Amino acid sequence: MSVVTNTTTIGAIELPSRRNTELLLLGFAVVIPIFAYANVGLAIHGELPPGMFLYGLGLGALAGVAHLVVRRYAKYADPLLLPIATLLNGLGLVLIWRLDQSERLQNLAKRQFGLFTESAPRQMLYTALAIALFSVVLLVLKDHRVLQRFTYISMAAALVLLILPVVPGLGADVFGAKIWISVGGFSIQPGEFAKIVIAIFFAGYLMVKRDALALASRRFMGLYLPRGRDLGPILMIWAMSLLVLVFENDLGTSLLFFGMFVIMLYVATERTSWIVIGLLMSIGGAVVVGATASHVKARVTAWLDPFDCYSTSGACEQVGQSIMSFGSGGVLGAGWGQGNSDLIGFAANSDFIFSTVGEELGLAGVMAFLLLYGLIIERGVRTALAARDPFGKLFAIGLSGAFALQIFVVAGGVMGLIPLTGMTMPFLASGGSSVLANWVLIAILIRISDTARRPAPAPAPSPDSEMTQVVRPS
Repeated sequence: MSVVTNTTTIGAIELPSRRNTELLLLGFAVVIPIFAYANVGLAIHGELPPGMFLYGLGLGALAGVAHLVVRRYAKYADPLLLPIATLLNGLGLVLIWRLDQSERLQNLAKRQFGLFTESAPRQMLYTALAIALFSVVLLVLKDHRVLQRFTYISMAAALVLLILPVVPGLGADVFGAKIWISVGGFSIQPGEFAKIVIAIFFAGYLMVKRDALALASRRFMGLYLPRGRDLGPILMIWAMSLLVLVFENDLGTSLLFFGMFVIMLYVATERTSWIVIGLLMSIGGAVVVGATASHVKARVTAWLDPFDCYSTSGACEQVGQSIMSFGSGGVLGAGWGQGNSDLIGFAANSDFIFSTVGEELGLAGVMAFLLLYGLIIERGVRTALAARDPFGKLFAIGLSGAFALQIFVVAGGVMGLIPLTGMTMPFLASGGSSVLANWVLIAILIRISDTARRPAPAPAPSPDSEMTQVVRPS
């Protein structure tokens, strides 16, 4: 006698999660900053820094926590985003500590404030908070598509974040730019978080309106021009960017928001005319505000000829010192701890920290850093292409575009390519708002890439499935 049972066979090939690859790359991302830290200590003091191993242990522990969270809650995420961000953050800590060792900056701080406080330990604390926030985002945000429900709420939240720095008693004027707020003795830059929040609005809005915005009315010089009634959104964002520029004297945030919207608008509609219109509006707005706003006008003057006003303007002196830093770095640089970028002053570890890279690591170091930033942008665009939903595609391309624009305006400003904007280099510059916001950006890209690469659930077996007979002897 035999017993016959029926089983259904469903074949599925599971994609590799590549978490072990990520772990291996994280090892390199932690070891490289430790060697750089040791190099700085040997160059400046002739001995290994006393806190080198504690620094390496802390950076390794933070990277390990982030990896475990990704391994558990975003198994199929892109394996390069976390290691690259960790490497940049670690090297940023080294650059900040190197500038903390400058006797010139220490004496300057004591003359102006009566004491000197190192920035590197505080930045390490900000990094720990950023990794915690990174983990919270991945734990709470199970699916990026839920953010689409908050399209118009995110618009209101972004406007509030942009308005906060100009509220009397709350906003703080730092070197002419009103981009900070003071809360409980801490300074926060709301614009860093606004770029993420407003990307949610842009993605949700353009996903719904992209078909209407893609319609063309007439052709002019090879370009299909949009209908007049469809110019409303870009005019509104343009006006908002100009208001930010006028009231906050913040050229960087203004360029970032408008540029991000134009990029996302082009991706949504595939109309080159939107790029042309956006560039013309940007140039027109910059010319008008640059001729009327004194703070912006001073930065344009420093950009045109920093050495003409070198002795009379602080902006010209900073840009001039930055250009000389890049020039003296040459191809291979002066070496860790051997440069003089601290002549720039307090901005050396914030707006102008990339000048230290140019002088001490040379052209080779600058290209290496830009390559790392470029890899983050490329993985973000790759994530956008792989996303299965239009909201995810637009959201990922918006975040990647905003990140790319920030790299361009900061690097271009300190190199003299464009007027200085006052924005900070992601992951490198000293400041809590920037590192917190950029780790949130990385977390969202990791979540979108995980959703894009995650295998679709296997379909339920149908009654007509092929049956396999298994005969078991009695």
